[in-house]
Amino acid sequence: MKRSLTILTFLAALPSGAALAGDDCAVPLADWQPRSAVVRLAEENGWVVRRIKIDDGCYEIKGTDREGRRIEVTVDPGTLQVIEIEYKDGDDRRSREGREHKHD
Repeated sequence: MKRSLTILTFLAALPSGAALAGDDCAVPLADWQPRSAVVRLAEENGWVVRRIKIDDGCYEIKGTDREGRRIEVTVDPGTLQVIEIEYKDGDDRRSREGREHKHD
């Protein structure tokens, strides 16, 4: 918890957008949805959350889906739109548009 607060404090101290330039999610910290909303999103999708962290300016949920597959879900912190679902037990990956494709 302290680590997350330290990271968020650091990001808040930087000029708007500077910390997120070139990253996957470029949402100003003031526009972020709270962590509790991310937990609610996971529950609504039937995901069991093991960990929620910030990666490349996005929320990242690690856990399992309804079928018990390990997943890593990237979520836009402002809109809570799912950007990507990566299945850690296989090759399947779903993008924001909901299309499925294989990666090497």
